[in-house]
Amino acid sequence: MDSSWVSSCRAFADAAEWFVSTAALVDDRWTLPGLGEWDVRSLVGHTSRSLLTVETYLSCPAEFISVESAAEYFKVTKAIATNQPVAARGRDAREDLGMDPAAAVADIAARVVPVVVACEGAELITTIAGGMRLRDYLPTRTFELVVHTADLRMALDMPADAPGTAAARALELVAQLAVAGGLAGPLLLAATGRQGLPASFSVS
Repeated sequence: MDSSWVSSCRAFADAAEWFVSTAALVDDRWTLPGLGEWDVRSLVGHTSRSLLTVETYLSCPAEFISVESAAEYFKVTKAIATNQPVAARGRDAREDLGMDPAAAVADIAARVVPVVVACEGAELITTIAGGMRLRDYLPTRTFELVVHTADLRMALDMPADAPGTAAARALELVAQLAVAGGLAGPLLLAATGRQGLPASFSVS
């Protein structure tokens, strides 16, 4: 099996495990502010979609490829999405977690991760952006898991100590997005301590 795909699966699995273990630490803090207009429960619900969409899209094979890379996926979805539907989906996902959100998250990960690991990466799936290879789509889910678990840990006043495998994949995608968006220079200067970034700066 392709070593790059194996590495991608490992990063996804590690990101999922980090998310699950963090959700298990929420305890009774589900109504705390999470991110933007979301409370912690809504943030966890939204993050769980990073697992659920893989499962859903695998059940919808694509006939052809229309999006060639993870970076292109973000470009396409940014063009077709608005903040309101994203916020609404987060609130809907909040309710889907049921009476025990932490247990629901653990069950989702336990179901989805083995399915992904059993794949070869060449599978064609139908995403919101169009047909993609699974190996090109999966890094977007690892990225979302890492970023939103970091958001969750910030909301819980915990260090954002992402697993190295998952963090490396997420940062690799950040670099690709920065280059594609003409933002590599400012990001490099900030990352090397030359200058800060504006509050609204984002590569995605």
